[in-house]
Amino acid sequence: MSAFPNRANVVIVGLGGIVGASVAHHLIENGWDGIVGIDKSGIPTDIGSTAHASDFCYATSHDLLSTWSTMYSMDFYEKMGHYARIGGLEVARVGDDERMAELKRRVDSGRAFGTNVRMISAAEAKEKFPLLEEDQIQGAMWDPDAGLVIPRSQTVAGKLVDAGVAAGKLTAFANTSALELISEDGRITGVKTTRGTIMADHVVVCAGLWGRLIAEMAGEDLPVMPVDHPLTFFGPYDAFAGTGKEIGYPLLRDQGNSAYLRDTGDPKSTEGGQIEWGYYYEKNPRLVHPREILEKDQARLSPSQRDLELEDVIEPLERAMELTPILGDLGFNESHSFNGLLQTTTDGGPSMGESRKLRGLWYAVAIWVKDGPGMGKLIADWMTHGRTHIDHHAIDYARFNDFQLDPEFIRGRCEETAAKIYNPPVHTREPFANGRGIRRSPFHEREVELGGYFMELGGWERAHGYAANEHLLEKYADQVPVRENEWDNRHFWRVSNAEQLEMSADCGLINLSHFHMTDIAGPDHVALMEYLCAAKIGGEATIGKGIYTHMLDDEGNVRADFTVFRMEDRCRLVNGADAGPRDLVYMRRMAQDRGLDVTITDVTEDYTTIGIWGPNARETLKKVVAEPERLEVENFPFAAIRTIEIAGRKVSAFRISYVGEQGWELHMRYEDGLAVWDALRATGIIAVGVETYANSRRLEKSLRLQNADLITQYNLYEADLARPKVKEAEFRGKEKHLEYRARAHQPAMLCTLVMTDNIDSTGVARYPVGSQPVLDPATGETLVDALGRRSYTTSIAFGPSIGRNIALAYLPWDYCEVGRKLEISYFDEVYPVEVAGVGYAPLYDPQNLKPRS
Repeated sequence: MSAFPNRANVVIVGLGGIVGASVAHHLIENGWDGIVGIDKSGIPTDIGSTAHASDFCYATSHDLLSTWSTMYSMDFYEKMGHYARIGGLEVARVGDDERMAELKRRVDSGRAFGTNVRMISAAEAKEKFPLLEEDQIQGAMWDPDAGLVIPRSQTVAGKLVDAGVAAGKLTAFANTSALELISEDGRITGVKTTRGTIMADHVVVCAGLWGRLIAEMAGEDLPVMPVDHPLTFFGPYDAFAGTGKEIGYPLLRDQGNSAYLRDTGDPKSTEGGQIEWGYYYEKNPRLVHPREILEKDQARLSPSQRDLELEDVIEPLERAMELTPILGDLGFNESHSFNGLLQTTTDGGPSMGESRKLRGLWYAVAIWVKDGPGMGKLIADWMTHGRTHIDHHAIDYARFNDFQLDPEFIRGRCEETAAKIYNPPVHTREPFANGRGIRRSPFHEREVELGGYFMELGGWERAHGYAANEHLLEKYADQVPVRENEWDNRHFWRVSNAEQLEMSADCGLINLSHFHMTDIAGPDHVALMEYLCAAKIGGEATIGKGIYTHMLDDEGNVRADFTVFRMEDRCRLVNGADAGPRDLVYMRRMAQDRGLDVTITDVTEDYTTIGIWGPNARETLKKVVAEPERLEVENFPFAAIRTIEIAGRKVSAFRISYVGEQGWELHMRYEDGLAVWDALRATGIIAVGVETYANSRRLEKSLRLQNADLITQYNLYEADLARPKVKEAEFRGKEKHLEYRARAHQPAMLCTLVMTDNIDSTGVARYPVGSQPVLDPATGETLVDALGRRSYTTSIAFGPSIGRNIALAYLPWDYCEVGRKLEISYFDEVYPVEVAGVGYAPLYDPQNLKPRS
């Protein structure tokens, strides 16, 4: 074994698992060397989750990034000769219509994001998996690309490490624990280990189950929890004796029972001729803080495997025997069965990316085997190029607010996600029950009195509609449909659409307290914002204005959108609740990298915001301001910011609209918010839920949403948000931005689609939620542009002002034609849509107060 070095370019903590080994491999592919990997166990690991993972892969996620990561990993394993692409079934039992619908929804996601999944009959499922009782199921989803890493992901990890060592790029040290992270001036400088101290410019934490313990050394936490996962074995089962196969039948997922089943192939194979049945606890999931995990010499099999009693899983096991009676015929192999540990997270996504506290410290934690190589590539690309070719906002560790890293919050949310690993299907708009009431507007109690229907974003409780306004449903009965389908109606309140129509007839106020706000001050604050923003920030002419702008990455693609308030001594960045924390961290890093003298402060909880919009917004606001004449058009131009007084409180009024109607955002100190709300409400103005602002009206106005319609796979021209002129000052991504500007046309454009018929095969009108693939009616295939990007709805909602379901989707250039007939698939049923606008194209024009058909 090599002597332990005292210097490295990169130290990987947790090299022995599939994630650590994949990170090492992809860093080497990106030209890195001088990599040192350590692991507290053997290499490959004999105690981590890789050591006892079931090693199967399904590409059935409802988002692009996860689907891409799994498909990349499948191909990666296969190219190494370690993947059995044997296929996988997911079944829906008789009577479980919700699961059947979920399988159809997964087919939609497959079409949207590039998998080959499809629905099959119960008879076809039986043919593919003979151990299945056909009369127990009503249908199934078939994934021909699902399969098993063979003989183990441990083997792949070991080969990747061996290849890196053989290439002279990697040095590996097993049974070497990290004891301390060494840092200086906010940067990682090394790791103290049980073999000695090694200095390094970069450290990547791939410690899996123990990742939180390493993060603690940096003074931060990761929002993940290990959770027990029963793995039981039945046998012997010798149907594939003599074949040499690691697996004979396709994989079987019975997610309505929170379980899966597979055979283990030839008795002489790795797992030795058995039937494996795995289960995820739905009730009282067993979370284990990594401090509680015993070392391998103190536990029966490994630190993650505690005694498993059959009684713990008897109820779901009996249901499993109904579906696959073979389990009852075979003997339970108690000595081989155990509780393994995997990781669940607070929001379903892993913790990836650079530490919030130490530059050069990176995390790649809470990643399953099915995503190991894919996520390893993303981290390596991220470290090398500063970006990934797939938008990674959903996994970026910087996405979390501080309160989301509180241990009690982590445990509560992880308990909730652990109970839903397999079942029940998670709705697109599913709210969390844990970790609620953390942030409330100053007028929250007023909203409670109005019967607010609350959802949460960024910790803020936001009313999507109010029971007090339900009398409006009679007034607008002809324009606000009843959603008969339960899924379409779940977590939606019909009154929201009626509130929107009333706002457009008169005016309404909307609670916008969820805005994330950051103050950027100091001698170089303008220089920083000028470099980061595509719009012009500097100069006297911008002072006192609100500037809607974007941050681009080095490829000239859209990283963020927000509004900048240009003040005399600072800039205030007004952002969305979910995007704000990540942009805050990004600005601090960029200021540091450029050596700029700025102070960047999160002031989100110091201020609150109320929106007032509608044709009568000006006249209504005049009733409560100290100097009404200041609101006149000639005194208050669009995008201007003026200080006004309401109820004796100073308010920064910003003339802007995200709902199309005329009006203002009213920004004030948090403690002044209630007085301003009460003064406005005293005029008789109605409170309008945030559903109008966030979904229905903004789509009628063709307005884009960050992290949905705006992602780093598309540029500003494709989103039709580029300014007529490119500013002279340098800004990040400018070179590519100019290159895109010079094109004759873009490869794709963000278009507005309307459903021309939303009646399903049972005669029920549908109101889609989520993402749906956009199909060519002539071929039934998902549209794909010249860069290989697939078309799917990035936003969709019913617009009551025009009476149609409206969607945004990037379409290949050849399809960007108003009136073009296309299709979308929703629950595996095709509906006609029409291109109503190419680029920014409002369907509702509030200036004329007339909808456009």
